[in-house]
Amino acid sequence: MSRYDTELQDFPSLFSLKGKIAVVTGGSRGLGLHAASAFLQAGCSTVYITSRKASACEAAVSTLNALPNLSPGAKAISVPADISTIEGIQHLVSEVSKTTDHIDILFANAGATWGEKFDTHPDDAFAKVMNLNVKSVFGTVRLFAPLLQASATHESPSRVIVTASVAGLGVAPPGPNSAIGYSASKAAAIHLTKTLAVQLGPRQILCNSISPGFFPSKMANALLEKKGGAQKTGQGESKWEVGQTGGYRGCSGLFG
Repeated sequence: MSRYDTELQDFPSLFSLKGKIAVVTGGSRGLGLHAASAFLQAGCSTVYITSRKASACEAAVSTLNALPNLSPGAKAISVPADISTIEGIQHLVSEVSKTTDHIDILFANAGATWGEKFDTHPDDAFAKVMNLNVKSVFGTVRLFAPLLQASATHESPSRVIVTASVAGLGVAPPGPNSAIGYSASKAAAIHLTKTLAVQLGPRQILCNSISPGFFPSKMANALLEKKGGAQKTGQGESKWEVGQTGGYRGCSGLFG
């Protein structure tokens, strides 16, 4: 992640998150890392990022804390955790709770995919995708709810943002790379977010999902290569725009 990709000029003049505290799952790369960058540059005082690999978390934190336009004292903090398990989520919440009595923003971004033909799609792969993309989102929001509610008010509610996908809004065509489980999981994530909004709204916690399109990322690169690269895929896909790497910066505006 280069400085060109992450430094957002005059971002606080568009969106101010002054003094807010955020948690970003899947925050060591891709959309999660750029969201963490946007949160900090919009004025957050602390952004906790988590992923399974401690080295990836530390590298991301080093990049974020080196940004030149952060508020005085603002910082990113690494909390490695495997949130595909309830024990991992409990560990994350416990570690965050050691240094703050509340959070204002939870970005539930961690996810997984699997591409396979219908007839040979492994049951365990389907279960893995549903677990991380749906069950773990529910568990993460549920266990963070007390911290989200702690300082939330009607005038200044806390926020939950769930990463869904355009794959959850439509149906992928059949083929060797059909992400059947991924598509189903993201449709479930969208509906889960609506349900969470109803449940948590009275607690002054607002819940929304975002549905990004197809763009180059570690998760998407294998499929892009099979389709001949991002440029060729973009020319061949009339319905979905395949974004450039800079599209991460465009998405950053969603998080203000």
